[in-house]
Amino acid sequence: MDDASKTNARTGGQILVDQLSVQGVRHVFCVPGESYLAALDAFHDSKIELTVCRQETGAGVMADAYARLTGETGVVFVTRGPGAMNAAHAMHIAEHDSTPLVMFVGQIGRAMRGRGAFQEMDFGAVFGSFAKWVFEIDDPARIPEIVARAFREARQGRPGPVVISLPEDMLRERASIADASRVEPARTWPGTRDMLRLRDLLCAAKKPVVVVGGSCWSEEAREDVRRFAERFDLPVVTSFRRTNLFDAAHDNYCGELTLGGNAKLNARVKDSDFILLIGGRMAETPSQGYTLFDIPKPRQTFVHVHADARELGRVYQPDLAIHATPPEFCAMLAALEAPAQKPWAAMRGAARADYLEFTSTLAPVPGKVHPGEIMMWLRERLPKDAIIAHGAGNSAMWVARYLPVKSFSGYLGPVSGSMGFGVPAAVGAQRAFPHRMTVSFNGDGCYMMNGQEFATAVQYKLPVIFVVMDNAMYGTIRMHQERNYPGRVTGTHLVNPDFAALARACGGHGETVEETAQFAPAFERAIASRQPSIIHVKYDAEAITTLTTLSQIRETALARKS
Repeated sequence: MDDASKTNARTGGQILVDQLSVQGVRHVFCVPGESYLAALDAFHDSKIELTVCRQETGAGVMADAYARLTGETGVVFVTRGPGAMNAAHAMHIAEHDSTPLVMFVGQIGRAMRGRGAFQEMDFGAVFGSFAKWVFEIDDPARIPEIVARAFREARQGRPGPVVISLPEDMLRERASIADASRVEPARTWPGTRDMLRLRDLLCAAKKPVVVVGGSCWSEEAREDVRRFAERFDLPVVTSFRRTNLFDAAHDNYCGELTLGGNAKLNARVKDSDFILLIGGRMAETPSQGYTLFDIPKPRQTFVHVHADARELGRVYQPDLAIHATPPEFCAMLAALEAPAQKPWAAMRGAARADYLEFTSTLAPVPGKVHPGEIMMWLRERLPKDAIIAHGAGNSAMWVARYLPVKSFSGYLGPVSGSMGFGVPAAVGAQRAFPHRMTVSFNGDGCYMMNGQEFATAVQYKLPVIFVVMDNAMYGTIRMHQERNYPGRVTGTHLVNPDFAALARACGGHGETVEETAQFAPAFERAIASRQPSIIHVKYDAEAITTLTTLSQIRETALARKS
């Protein structure tokens, strides 16, 4: 290296952080570790905002939530060994939910590899089965190349997680290398012939249904689908936990294919004669255990549109496969000429009526708290741009049925069904949009899996309202337990803390709700506090789902066994 090169040389940590800036990264989530101290030092002089989290799962989920709401690539930094394994939870969520996420992992020094050094791991072996790409950077001069590829891999085709390993001595080493250019994922447009074929297949149908799902969407694409649905007068259904992709208040919206969903909707989709699936994969949950469509060839005329060619025909062999990203496909979809006759119009109206009935009907529940009534009140109270986040478990069914999403960037729910998602997701959302109301719904078991991130909300003064639905058990598992082994309760009971007191102990605001009528004033006090808040809602274990009670499940199972 000559004298001029030495003068212009940067450490690997500095080169890395500079590449993040080049790629448009504005925010990074992390748990610090000595294995990437040189990168942490480079953040000191960077304009990139850093959120320090309490555990690596939380950091990864925050980055995931940030990516979903902003359309950017989520970035998380974790340390080697235990840190990486904690973050594996978040990486699995990103893979299942098709979220672009790049995780940088500190690694042992290069000279120590293969000796079983302190916290040494083979990250390719650990993450290779579900990350889109795993790579270890040996030379700081290659950092611009590898970071550019990592961002492209994370965003292109079906988005997902990428893992980049950073040996700590490589981050301290200096190199003179130019920055890479900013990358943009390739966008794929459908062909005119495909669009004309799609129109012909649709116009030959009597009972068509449009299903929207997956990732890679934009607000413009959402509007294009709305315009298309209006002109063709088609029923539109959202896939599992993708309810932000169509306005629930619109007359063409007919519901979500979800857990504990509308049986009439499931039957209508199964009985349809034409399916247009845009962006989604129609995996186990939205397909109701792969029962709505025959495999490999659906009975319905099946048109599948996806950004990744490898997903086309992976499970369902379509009549028409269109390799296109949702914004580009939907732009052409909105321009299709509608037929003069729409024989499915009455069916669309009936499907909408079924949706309205399903989301407005409240069955009585045991106990003094009715979760459905709380959601119905929030439906009217929350502003249009509110962000709703929730975790996994049966408590999420009340949110899904009774609390419609009002904006494109207003919803975060784990397609992966991963518990512990709701708390850090809400923190990531509030970091992305600090001036929007963010409400996080969590079961008691779900909250405790990443509840330490409440302290992160306190540290950054984020006024997220966390609603903890406490029925003193792992509710979903208990439900399945009673269904399969009625009366033999084992391993599903929980003894919980006073969540409101826990909030106050962390420096936030706490409320306890033991009757439905107490919720509204508690919620208003939480807003007025301008602090991170926990509303501890204690409700009866019998109110297990929006459709049935725990006793009814048990009695049905016992009758079946006898």
